[in-house]
Amino acid sequence: MSRIEQLSDSVTLYLGDCREILPTLGKVDAVVTDPPYGIGASSGVGKYGRQKFQKTDKGWDASTPDGSVIDAILAKAPACVMWGMNYFRLPPTRRYLVWDKGAGFKNRDFAECELAWCSIDGNARVLTRDPLARGDYAQKLHPTQKPVPVMEWSIQQLGGGIAMVLDPFMGSGTTGVACVRLGRRFIGIEIDPGYFDIACRRISDELNAPRLGLDIVPPPSQQEALGL
Repeated sequence: MSRIEQLSDSVTLYLGDCREILPTLGKVDAVVTDPPYGIGASSGVGKYGRQKFQKTDKGWDASTPDGSVIDAILAKAPACVMWGMNYFRLPPTRRYLVWDKGAGFKNRDFAECELAWCSIDGNARVLTRDPLARGDYAQKLHPTQKPVPVMEWSIQQLGGGIAMVLDPFMGSGTTGVACVRLGRRFIGIEIDPGYFDIACRRISDELNAPRLGLDIVPPPSQQEALGL
């Protein structure tokens, strides 16, 4: 069952399948997302039961979620950061984003870094942040949850003029929390009711958090900047 939560004038969350919801949404300034990938990738099916995107000679395989959603995502915004780029076939880019997880992940059975594809041209960038040392995962609520500062950094790599961000694979709402902290508007979509409820709570808590008397004013969207 689909559901919409309007947490504020700047945050709208959708419970449902992004393949069904994306066609109902207008254009946004940027898509920043972390699709299901990686865990158990050698077998094509994740440890948590989610099937991976797969590319075939005939296009994206109709798995769950099917790869055709990639085209729909890229059509929604002129700017995009997509984590897990090494699992997808995406257009060439010079601006790879690398999250070096730091010493805590060296010589462990986890990836020491993660890669994101960025549509904005520019030099590759590296963020070093050890979530184990910094306590970022003290309340890890999703199997592929990233630290909020990683998603803040991802948004910042897209430059100015990013007022509205869309995450079609919202999970526990980390991108939304990052948007609130940066003063961006946010649209999130999540198919799992349990994670959707977690995202609603986390983003609501961030909206209600004290701001030390500072009101962050989001930059104008590209449409607003052009007077459209």
